[in-house]
Amino acid sequence: MKTAHVDVAEVVSWVGDAVAAPSMHNAQPWLFGYRRSSGELTLRADLARTMPRADPAMRGLHLGCGAALFNLRVAAAHGGRSAALRLLPDPADPLLLAVCTFSVPVRDDTPTDLFPAIRRRRTNRQPFSGEPVAPELRDALSAAARLEGARLAFAGSWHAETLVDLVRTAEAEEATVPAVRRELAQWVATTAERGRADGIPPAAFGPRRYGGKAPVRDFATATAEPTGRPAAVFEETPCLAVLETADDSAPDWLRAGQALERVWLQATADGLAVSVNSQAFEWPELRWAARDPRSGRGRPQLMLRFGYGPEVPATPRRDLSEVLEIR
Repeated sequence: MKTAHVDVAEVVSWVGDAVAAPSMHNAQPWLFGYRRSSGELTLRADLARTMPRADPAMRGLHLGCGAALFNLRVAAAHGGRSAALRLLPDPADPLLLAVCTFSVPVRDDTPTDLFPAIRRRRTNRQPFSGEPVAPELRDALSAAARLEGARLAFAGSWHAETLVDLVRTAEAEEATVPAVRRELAQWVATTAERGRADGIPPAAFGPRRYGGKAPVRDFATATAEPTGRPAAVFEETPCLAVLETADDSAPDWLRAGQALERVWLQATADGLAVSVNSQAFEWPELRWAARDPRSGRGRPQLMLRFGYGPEVPATPRRDLSEVLEIR
């Protein structure tokens, strides 16, 4: 493919779409840099946004940055460019997560039809209705993960019960470790921090649970309970899936992040609500127990919950001037 000239305005627009991606606790752990002379866009990990207790290996950071890379690919394709990625190109510089160059024509497998879903994607911590997710929709989501080199395994009844139990165990573990709770509290915005551009705002907490089994993390446990927060009954039989990779290295985490976002955008386009849960995956002994029993040696990366729920607001994003440097 022929390398394409890219205007700075195009790069700014595409990075703006890239950073609409999800990240652990909405930490937004990415730093982009565009060099005009070479036409290369780099993605680096932002060490100021790591979580040493919950994410010591920075696996979650890589997942979020991988999701941003997928958004970048879709946005560039929508603009008529193909984004070619080199993941972790320099072994001596592990914080350099990817280098991207742009070319024409757009590759046939670039999902430009997912572009409208980038800005509509949400984490939905509300109760979902009892309407089941049709098998053909689940198959399409599993296919989306495979296209990015990952596996999305929908949980049967026994596996779903195991996942719910693991989350409950993780909640109990978290409650006993003050350092973990303090770290989490750093990423939970209080009502007084209404202008904050990162973290989980109170509007995204969802209601308190007083029934149901859906594993939805309650971020209010890390801060003061918002005034007037309602309670609700969640699903008794949630539709859960585990995202897995064959191996468990930094490149696998970046690929898993791209798979996560491809699945999430496809679900959004299909009218599904989605929430993710990393709580059990933050404890090594619980994470491995979350894998699909049919996969044998799969490496579980994250759990997703699908269904039909109400519209929810977007979470805030940092200004592009903080995450993009143009040289």
